[in-house]
Amino acid sequence: MSESTLTAVELHAALRSGEISARETAEHFLSRIAERSDLGAFVTVTEDQALAEAAGADARLAALPPEQRSRPGALPALHGLPIAHKDLVEVAGAPTTRGTAALPHAIAEHDHPGVAVLRAAGTISLGKTQVPEFGLNSYSENLVAPPARNPLDPERTPGGSSGGSAAAVAAGLLPVAPGSDGGGSIRIPALACGLIGLKPGLGTVPTDVIGGRTDDFGAPRLAVSGPLARTAEDAALLFDAMTGSPRPALVAVHEADAVTGLRIGMSTASPFEAAHPTPLSPEALAAYEAAAAGLAARGHHVEEARIAYDPRYTEVFTSCWMAGLSLLDLTPEAEARLTPFTRTYRERAIATPREAHLRAAEELQGIAAGLRAEWGRYDVVLTPGLATLPPHIGAFMDLDAAADYRAQCEWTPFTSMVNVSGLPAIAVPIIEVPNPSGGGPLPMGAQLIGRPGSEPLLLQLAAQLTRG
Repeated sequence: MSESTLTAVELHAALRSGEISARETAEHFLSRIAERSDLGAFVTVTEDQALAEAAGADARLAALPPEQRSRPGALPALHGLPIAHKDLVEVAGAPTTRGTAALPHAIAEHDHPGVAVLRAAGTISLGKTQVPEFGLNSYSENLVAPPARNPLDPERTPGGSSGGSAAAVAAGLLPVAPGSDGGGSIRIPALACGLIGLKPGLGTVPTDVIGGRTDDFGAPRLAVSGPLARTAEDAALLFDAMTGSPRPALVAVHEADAVTGLRIGMSTASPFEAAHPTPLSPEALAAYEAAAAGLAARGHHVEEARIAYDPRYTEVFTSCWMAGLSLLDLTPEAEARLTPFTRTYRERAIATPREAHLRAAEELQGIAAGLRAEWGRYDVVLTPGLATLPPHIGAFMDLDAAADYRAQCEWTPFTSMVNVSGLPAIAVPIIEVPNPSGGGPLPMGAQLIGRPGSEPLLLQLAAQLTRG
């Protein structure tokens, strides 16, 4: 039995029973990471620290009589399960790059709160995964380390900003991984790599709102944390640990077949359309239509939804998304080490008066309320996933900043609006299509947007669509 062939749920059970030790599990995945260093999924591998923590997990298990290991609370919820964290958050004992050459890469003394929750849950961190600079982009390339590559076609991007984590899970370097999503950063890599990617609603993961539910200018806080996984069950397992819940999502996924009769609105409308075209490839439309057919086959009421988006969205969202760059305290020498993309948008953010940032934040709050009202007429809203197949490495960075940003919006026209709304959404792989560059097929998926608190339901629908 190979740890890489087991689902995270199966591996979790084997670790808790003692069938597989935490140390041999960590050794297996560390070996896989070394074998596939060509993917650029990891920026830092913390082998010694991981093996020491795994030995400690094995000692805890050995101290328990076998009949007590299944008792609630006898072992941490995710005892011995290997994961890795995006290189945007602090993990004690590991450097934090945030994907930038502009800041020192200090060794963290303490865990980020979200990391601390998963450490307390018994996970073993194997290292830090590749991200774009400050997590800004939908591709995982920067000036710090080699780009993350899509294991299904290494010449293509795995997406961003959780691209390194998604590449690692898709390639079997990790059983599951936590990601973060401020404009699609979980769902984009999930769709690019053929994974399940859950973006929870704002505040569902408690550590996401320690600093409040709005940003420094009063706009809706965009970034949340959620799981990347190969199956809906695996995503539910990690999601429950991230929220600190006693497995309600995992139990719900096991009961997914009982869910039927939902009113599902389907729409290809995008809020970016008012600013520029957002064309969909035949592959994207095929996946979207296959998702609709799959949901209808499960007894759901799927209908075309007439959804209207505020024409100010592109301008207002872009302003709010980049406003935080104006708050970075950088010397001129450090600023010169930024990527051209970040430097350009930072300059624009600095040049914008604070009153304009505050006004845009207020406008985005109004747009968020409108989104919730539009989608709230349905139990779930179905949209396409990505507009096209994943672009090749360098395709975005070869452009000037404005063209780069527009190309990202055109590739991912359905993700950022969900962050603005604060609602949950899930990315689901639906079909495989031929790779025009040759090689094996590539995945295309769809997105489901839910109501507040509907994360278990979205995982159930993902299970329905992926179980065949």
